[in-house]
Amino acid sequence: MNPVVKLLVAAFAVFGLLSGGSVALAQPAAPAVEQVCEVKGCDEARSSNEIWASLNYPSERGWVDWPDGQCNFAGGTYNNYEGQLPEGHDYLEFDVTPRECGAQRQAYRLVLDTTTNEVYFSPDHYSTFHLL
Repeated sequence: MNPVVKLLVAAFAVFGLLSGGSVALAQPAAPAVEQVCEVKGCDEARSSNEIWASLNYPSERGWVDWPDGQCNFAGGTYNNYEGQLPEGHDYLEFDVTPRECGAQRQAYRLVLDTTTNEVYFSPDHYSTFHLL
């Protein structure tokens, strides 16, 4: 847990106890990854992942030429700040849906765990993850 967050939690706990209340502290949630991808977008994510794999998962952030004449975006390093994926691993992120180079990006993302080579699909810009 972030040290600033820990300090704030502790301060609120002390304040609550000093004011006559009681405080219950919850443990941080364990990383939650759906082990099967069955949500809307999984098929598109699988197809996109095959193309990214054929391009050797570029690690540089930027637009990449896509086989259908459009582009797709390689986002570079994914930092896993929220700790939803296994900690201590290295990650790269990729857009799922190809479009014209420079066009607005959408929420679908792939995240490659370069430590294990597992690929996760996030249909909602990193709120949830589904193992492909």
